Amino acid sequence: MLLATVLSIALSLAADAALVAIGTRVFPSTKGYGHFQFHDYAKLTVIGVLIACAAWPVVARLSSAPRWLFFRLAILVTLFLWLPDIYIWHQGQQAKAVLVLMAMHLAIALVTYNLLVHLAPVRAPRGVAAARTATEAPSR
Repeated sequence: MLLATVLSIALSLAADAALVAIGTRVFPSTKGYGHFQFHDYAKLTVIGVLIACAAWPVVARLSSAPRWLFFRLAILVTLFLWLPDIYIWHQGQQAKAVLVLMAMHLAIALVTYNLLVHLAPVRAPRGVAAARTATEAPSR
């Protein structure tokens, strides 16, 4: 879980930085955009990733189909996080800059979801795993 969390933060920040670099190159008018400053998006990215990483074990423990549920929750949360982006666009922010912000949210969700479900997979509770091992022991 710790490895998945650390990698999720690092790779999400790297994806954000790459999208800002691509966005400002493709849309030169977005250079200097306030939300593209590392300190601005980094703190929100870290907070969001930590929340997702805390949610994964809870979902895994409570659901009989945790990947199915977590995937749908990731979609819902991403759509919810696009609402402030849409709001600032509606308030007059550059559409091109807002599209990059939306792409950053999507990238963070993709990175974090995949690292969590693959590096911190659901494991059977200890009692269930021990019982399964005992019943699967070879007989003589």
